[in-house]
Amino acid sequence: MARNGRSRIYKRGDRYWGDFRALGGNREPLVPPGESAATTDRLIAEKLLADRLSQLQQARRNKVLLGVESDATLAEFASRHLVLKKKSGLVTDGHLAETERRLKRACDYFGAGRELSSLGAAELQKYVSYLSSLPNRRGGTLGPAAVRHHLNALSNLYRRAQSEAVVSPGFNPVQAMMDKPIGKPQEARWLEIDEAALFLEASHRYEPSLAYRDPIPFLYPLIATFLLTGGRTQEVLGLEVSDVSFDRSTVTFRPNDWRRLKTLTSHRSVPLWPQLKVILQEYVFGGESPLREGLLFPSPRTGQMLHDFRKGLDQVAVRAGWKVGEIRSKMFRHTYCAARLQTLDRGHPVSMYTVGRELGHGGDSLVKKVYGHMGETRHRSEHVEYRIENHPDSLAERLEALG
Repeated sequence: MARNGRSRIYKRGDRYWGDFRALGGNREPLVPPGESAATTDRLIAEKLLADRLSQLQQARRNKVLLGVESDATLAEFASRHLVLKKKSGLVTDGHLAETERRLKRACDYFGAGRELSSLGAAELQKYVSYLSSLPNRRGGTLGPAAVRHHLNALSNLYRRAQSEAVVSPGFNPVQAMMDKPIGKPQEARWLEIDEAALFLEASHRYEPSLAYRDPIPFLYPLIATFLLTGGRTQEVLGLEVSDVSFDRSTVTFRPNDWRRLKTLTSHRSVPLWPQLKVILQEYVFGGESPLREGLLFPSPRTGQMLHDFRKGLDQVAVRAGWKVGEIRSKMFRHTYCAARLQTLDRGHPVSMYTVGRELGHGGDSLVKKVYGHMGETRHRSEHVEYRIENHPDSLAERLEALG
């Protein structure tokens, strides 16, 4: 046995452990970051021992000098952090699930029993390399933006730890990192007005395929609502029947029991454009059982809020000449903005401020910076509309392919 102060390294089988009871710790396996078992290498074990001794000594200093009880483990505090975020009501269930997944990865890498005060910026740099090697769902590896989201989840956890005096004031190893990954901003994809008209017409002719589970019978009015309101995905999917006023010709995005809104300015009313008014009147009142209350677009299987309709989008897209995965709901929001910017307001071009408010922004800065696409297909009108008869030349050939 090799002694190091009052702590020591010893072996269990062929793997090294450390005895830290003299400093308030326990007998612990000396596990390198990213591995699940104690090391068999003596030099690595000595380095891990020295690091752990330093952590325990720092914990003692924090307790004596700052009154900080640094005995919270990463897994324990992550669990508490998630519970409190849920209770706050400030985050969606989807955001909470993503945060939980990201924090679980950190626990798996650093160890669930790792003390919060023991992590440093150098280890987080190695964690970044580890995350960058993980596969994503598109056949590649996690990109800089995805890795940054993982770091942000950890940083937010440390902010709570500081507020509860679990770590010393200002202690946040994520903030201490010199170089953090940054996602590469790219212009969002969107549809030209004639392309949007084609896609909307294709959704009108869409017949759900029996090859797909839980087909969506209302895909046409759903896509029309996206394209003709500019609503965010969760905003549109969480609309209730009462949010559509045919008398006042408005669609109102407001918080409800199904979902919250992103910001305070997201609570808004947008015009119920004539094209959408006709489509939704037929959808709401035209069936055997008119919709009177509840969700406007409930899940056909559960009756709850719909969360995924990508397979339906793919079926329509392929039929209209796009590829699987090429059309997603976020594109419709950008498309609405591009189309709205071409409309007239009392004979004059509509202001960017008006368009920004309809998108749920506090002003026009994001319209100028992100959403203000200038399309090649110009169509000045009093209304936002996507009608195939307005684009006979550009759509003739593709409409024939629709059948």
